[in-house]
Amino acid sequence: MLSQISGLSRHFTEETLRTYLLDRSARTADGCLVVRGYGSRRGVHQKVAGRAWAHIAAYVVFVGDYDPEREVDHVCGVPDCIEPSHLRQLSHAENCRSRKQEPRCRNGHDRELDPRTGRYRKVCRRCNADAQQRWRERQARQVAEGRASYGRTTN
Repeated sequence: MLSQISGLSRHFTEETLRTYLLDRSARTADGCLVVRGYGSRRGVHQKVAGRAWAHIAAYVVFVGDYDPEREVDHVCGVPDCIEPSHLRQLSHAENCRSRKQEPRCRNGHDRELDPRTGRYRKVCRRCNADAQQRWRERQARQVAEGRASYGRTTN
């Protein structure tokens, strides 16, 4: 069963992997069992035990009946959670359908609905316009600096 996990170090047995995952994890107030993997950022998928994804390794050793053709999904929505009751296997299509689209972008702007699909647009138009404006200002500054320095001799 462990041989089906991509990137898992070969020296692990089910028992040693179970102990390894439990030693590297901590329980949070909302019931998640959050693992501390190789990454330093909280809230992202973690790699442990070689180069294996922690939630997939946890599904194999705690739940069992792992199908490598299907994806392991978090019911709780916390990507670094390895709590067995929060993990389930879905097809890729089911996993994509279950994703929740946020009504606001990361900068707090309301997202617009795409009239073709009826879903929120992936790119926030206000954030995109702001980024383009910053780029234009930066380009104008560089051009102005270049024009000011043109023809000068360095001493």
